[in-house]
Amino acid sequence: MAYLKKISFDSEIILFMSNIAILASGSGSNALKIIEHFKKSKIADVKLVVSNKKDAGVLNHARNNGVESLVFENNIWSDSPDLVVRALEERQIDFIVLAGFLRKIPDELIEKYPKAMVNIHPALLPKYGGKGMYGINVHNAVKANGEKQTGITIHWVTADYDEGEIIFQTSAEVSPDDDAASIQKKVQKLEHEYFAPVIESIMKKNA
Repeated sequence: MAYLKKISFDSEIILFMSNIAILASGSGSNALKIIEHFKKSKIADVKLVVSNKKDAGVLNHARNNGVESLVFENNIWSDSPDLVVRALEERQIDFIVLAGFLRKIPDELIEKYPKAMVNIHPALLPKYGGKGMYGINVHNAVKANGEKQTGITIHWVTADYDEGEIIFQTSAEVSPDDDAASIQKKVQKLEHEYFAPVIESIMKKNA
């Protein structure tokens, strides 16, 4: 799939920037890094932030950066996902980024955006993935099992939690002195450093 729109006029090819939508449920620290990164990009722009929570901190980041935001509460995702798909279509969204989005993605959305929707997971999949494995739950499990490494995984989104093809992984050491909170900080540092550049590299590769 090509994410950059190309229109030819005789011998001239004009490239139009692609539109990214970010889906997030929480404070949105990753979303903010992505918004800031793509402000300087020549290939894509964050057009929309979508949340399932009307009090999510990510909505403030969208507002402060002039990005449109929408809230579809949990019943919409389960009962009327076509409303979400329609909203994305109306805004000509080409690529979707899940950045701490805590709802299962409906099949209708996955079918609409094949190989155009990515998620970041705060562990080295296939370890510590699946339902209920998010946020501090992941880091508690990593600590409880005495892991010596953890990290992040960026992967394509499929109908099953955390089972899409892996695009990118990087790791950090876990020391005996680490607790779940300190592990979380190490992982978040990796998220902030790598997520936006990896997204851009995916889009360039598929231009």
